[in-house]
Amino acid sequence: MTSKEPTPDDGQKNARRPRGMGGVILILALLTVLFVVVARSPNDGQNSVHALYSHLLNGRVESFSLSDTGVATAEVRVDGGRRQMEVIVRNFLLDEKNDARLFSELAAYKLDTAAYPPGDADSFARFADDVRQDKIRVLQAFMVVETPPRQTQETRRDDRDGREAGSYLTAIALRDNRTVYLRVQPKAGEMHTLQSVRADLLSRQVPIRDLALSLDPSAFKVTESNTALFYILSTVGPWLLVLAIVWFFIVRQMRAPGGTGGVLSFGRSRAALYTKENRTNVTFDDVAGMEEAKAEVREIIEFLKNPAKFARLGGSIPRGVLLVGSPGTGKTLLAKAIAGEAEVPFFSISGSDFVEMFVGVGASRVRDLFKQAREASPCIVFLDEIDAVGRKRGTGMGGGHDEREQTLNAILVEMDGFDSDKGIILIGATNRPDVLDPALLRPGRFDRQVVIDLPDVKGREAILKVHARKVKVATYVDLHVIAKATAGFSGAELAAVINEGAILAAMKNKDAVDMNDLEEARDRVRWGREKRSRAIEEEDRKVTAFHEAGHTLVSCLTPDQDPVHKVTIVSRGRALGATLSLPEKDDYNHWRKKLLGRIAVCFGGRIAEDIVFGDISAGASNDIEQASNLARVMVCELGMSERVGPIKYTTDDQNPYLGREFHLAGDISQKTLDVINDEVRRIIDEQYAAARKLIQDHRPALDRLAAALLKHETLNGDEVGAVIRGDDLDEYRAAQVRHQQATDIARREQEQARAAAIPAVQAPTAEPGKPGVGLSGA
Repeated sequence: MTSKEPTPDDGQKNARRPRGMGGVILILALLTVLFVVVARSPNDGQNSVHALYSHLLNGRVESFSLSDTGVATAEVRVDGGRRQMEVIVRNFLLDEKNDARLFSELAAYKLDTAAYPPGDADSFARFADDVRQDKIRVLQAFMVVETPPRQTQETRRDDRDGREAGSYLTAIALRDNRTVYLRVQPKAGEMHTLQSVRADLLSRQVPIRDLALSLDPSAFKVTESNTALFYILSTVGPWLLVLAIVWFFIVRQMRAPGGTGGVLSFGRSRAALYTKENRTNVTFDDVAGMEEAKAEVREIIEFLKNPAKFARLGGSIPRGVLLVGSPGTGKTLLAKAIAGEAEVPFFSISGSDFVEMFVGVGASRVRDLFKQAREASPCIVFLDEIDAVGRKRGTGMGGGHDEREQTLNAILVEMDGFDSDKGIILIGATNRPDVLDPALLRPGRFDRQVVIDLPDVKGREAILKVHARKVKVATYVDLHVIAKATAGFSGAELAAVINEGAILAAMKNKDAVDMNDLEEARDRVRWGREKRSRAIEEEDRKVTAFHEAGHTLVSCLTPDQDPVHKVTIVSRGRALGATLSLPEKDDYNHWRKKLLGRIAVCFGGRIAEDIVFGDISAGASNDIEQASNLARVMVCELGMSERVGPIKYTTDDQNPYLGREFHLAGDISQKTLDVINDEVRRIIDEQYAAARKLIQDHRPALDRLAAALLKHETLNGDEVGAVIRGDDLDEYRAAQVRHQQATDIARREQEQARAAAIPAVQAPTAEPGKPGVGLSGA
């Protein structure tokens, strides 16, 4: 077989890329390239800092501005024309703090060429003499040296800006009571030099600044990343982020939540597919305690494997099978076993997978699920927690157009409609069959309802054995005893018992799980963990001891009650103490005498507190609640009151927000309500009085139980019976220890004898002249 069956992950692994992804990736790549090009592009039109200094010092600047970001913009006169300059001077301003003020001052002055004309040969000499004779007062001087470009560099003609190589002096000076800006340059062979003028200016404490400028147009060109990138990101970036979020959370969900492409692919089914190659690794051998249920689903598997066997007589396969049971009874586990045993495709999906925020998605997924099932027919479709979409129509909060109701309508049509396929079997599972729509339960849709009850003692033992195969259990552990002591446990709780027992044994560094570990694990699963670290005052311990002793005494002395399994004053769960009872057998009938006795047991703790301490505590609040509810059920539902009669006065309606709750019907008259209240009060008063009489008549036993609890904190059922009989508890415990040790010795001796009774297998010795005969029979 060369072709490979699809796996549950095929919807994800083989998903086509959503349409348009290639275009989106191409656009993102082009934008990235554009940003990189813009970011790397230089921002240096006429970006020579030396040229700007030269034009300022020579008075060629017509207008000048300096931005806060350190970019200088100037308009200069060059060769009879004007040109714009934009120079980044940020780094230079950081080094020379006064340059910003200097730029502004120099830009305000115009070069005065009347006093010392540039072409006059005596201009520099007159300037030197005027300085010595104090005819002018120099405020600030600049010694400038402009060097020619290097010979290795090419000087382009279009870069010439009126500057020439040489040394000169510019100064801001006072002449004839006015401030002027002067530029002088000595000629070759003159008596006066820049050095001599510099010495005269320094003697008059004139600030002089030396500037070495280069005529090379590329000298000190500052290249920075263009700010256009940051501008684009700051303006367009937030919108791009919003669009990306919209695309990811909406468009992407619309395109491929089910693993396939398309604009409306969110309507695709999310069912997991199991085949012969891809199984759940769970078989019917892993399912115990539900033999009738396994027999019914085996018929379905047999029909799928051999349809001709049934078609020969005209029989047709059921359209649907509904697994009904309490939580933890193994409905989903049975479905896993069906998937593991069946040799046909098995689709598994939960009822909640049909519910989505978009209207019509649930119905679309139902249609797609059955479309896939028809393509793989014959097959099985398992719908877990079907009550999520199968509730009665007309009760939803959304009216007739409720999304859940549309999903249910699609399921009804697909199961038994015009286009329904007989090769598809739908298996549903729910623990609320009472809320399902009647149209879903009729024959032709769910033809069979397989009820999975809590396991009986035989089923519990089988379940314990299945889960015990995964842990190391001591050889002397009797799972039948644990099964008898776990009446009312579901399969999930029994699995938890085995697991908790293994954890307890591991924490105690044991080699295997023994009976004590399993019994403690059973108590933990049913009643919670002991809280020995809780600090309780001695007075509170005494009150708790008498309270639990009252429950225990009434339970032991009242007929038809479940035997006391354990009583403790160690906090377990939310209670300060507990009296734990376990039924000896599976009880399917609730007799009135037993229910009345249970009410009396509920009041045993409160009565004991009242008799011993002359007061009552709030610890009996839960007991009062249980007794009151039980009395109301007896009167209003079970018909156990002769005055009220066998009439049901409660309603099964449930609040859509609060769920199911106990409340009376709304059409009961006030007179009937008074009779019901009188009967409830009568039952409670009678049982309260009966419990009080029992405790008063057996007050010494109550005191002994309380004293034993204060001393030992926990008593098992046998120890409770010994204390009530008046036996010495320490001697009784010592006798039990001796008996247990003798039992352990006898068990080890039996195991040793059993091991010694197994004969050692030895190979027979071959006779001379004959070939040896080995164990293989050769």
